[in-house]
Parts: sequence; structure tokens; C-alpha cells
Amino acid sequence: MFRLAAPLLMILAPALVHAEVELSFYGGVQGAPHSGVEVDRPGAANDRDFTAGWEGNSFDAPPYYGLRATWWREDNLGFGVDLNHAKVYSDDSTRAEQGLDTLEFTDGLNILTLNAYRRFPEAAYGLTPYVGGGLGIAAPRVEYDDGEGRTDEYQITGPAVALMAGASYAVTDSVSVFGEYKGTYSQNEADLVGGGTLESDIVTNALNLGVSFNF
Repeated sequence: MFRLAAPLLMILAPALVHAEVELSFYGGVQGAPHSGVEVDRPGAANDRDFTAGWEGNSFDAPPYYGLRATWWREDNLGFGVDLNHAKVYSDDSTRAEQGLDTLEFTDGLNILTLNAYRRFPEAAYGLTPYVGGGLGIAAPRVEYDDGEGRTDEYQITGPAVALMAGASYAVTDSVSVFGEYKGTYSQNEADLVGGGTLESDIVTNALNLGVSFNF
């Protein structure tokens, strides 16, 4: 996944000279609403079109987390790269109704985005609110088993969008903590072992807590 971030960093580099660098690490509670799933197997009898119920299970291994690098300019605009290890498990009823052994993206859904931010320093109580958003890709570990073949591999499955809003608090000159809401939307089309494809547009919602180190 970090190799995917390298080209984005090269794109940003010319605009980031003399900027304030911030490295952030976060975890939290993440879930996802139901979404449609289409499975196209060779032969119409094997096709599926259903609604999957998703569970986040944020603290189950591997846990939900994120890594972020941001370069802040003097005008309080920031630009950066964010890797979000989001994840979704299909619930028991979905698997039972569809006769599936496995349907999940749990190591993980992996949303990599190039983001822009705006922060608002000197707010009340020492807080610095911020908003941001970005575009990128989904690169999940696709895990699917319907008896026709077990898929268990990383793939780049489609475009993704991320939005976040939160506030940070400076503990020292170089360390701050933050809390935020983060949402992602990804369009996923995965190739399946045994032939065919799986498609689903997935939304995640998360409440994050994290720590940032400024340089």
C-alpha cells in the first residue's frame, strides 16, 4: 500500500517546499450501511444481485486505523496523502441467505486518497477546527467464497472519495491530538477466482481519535 502512496507524494512535492509537515495516526469506530452487491459468474445461473448488510468490527484483528501525511501552508491550506484501513464484513444473515462462506474486505477496504484541507486556528478553548476531502482509489483485500472458487487477494477495485471534519488540540509545539468524523465512498469491481466479477459501491462512516507530530 505504501508503494501506491509514493506517486502521490511525487505529485505533491513541488508545492510542499517550506511547508509545515504533520504526520498523523488514528483509530476509531467505523461502520458501513447496507449496499447492493452484484456477482457475475460465467453462466447466468451463477449470477447474484442482492443487498449486503455490513459490519465494521473496528477492534477485531486486523483493527481499523489510518495514517496521514499533511503539508500545511502559511494560509492554513493543507495538502496530503491519507491511507485508511477501513473494513467491512458481511453479516450472518447475508451469508446465510446467499449461501456464501465468505464475503468481506477486512484487511482491509484500504482507501488511499490525495486530500486538501482547510484549518481555522485560534478557535475557542485552544481548538483548531478543520475540514477536508480528497480523491483516490480503493485497494482492498477481496475475500469471497461462494463454492465456485475462493478469492483472497489484494486488488485495485476502483475510485474513492473521502470527507472529514474535526478539530485538533496542541499538547506541545510538536504534538497534537484530534477527533474527527470521516466518511468514504468507493466503487469496487473485483475479479473473482473461478471467473467473473463482484461489484459493490461501499460507504463507510467513522469517528476517529488520533495523534499528530509536527515538524
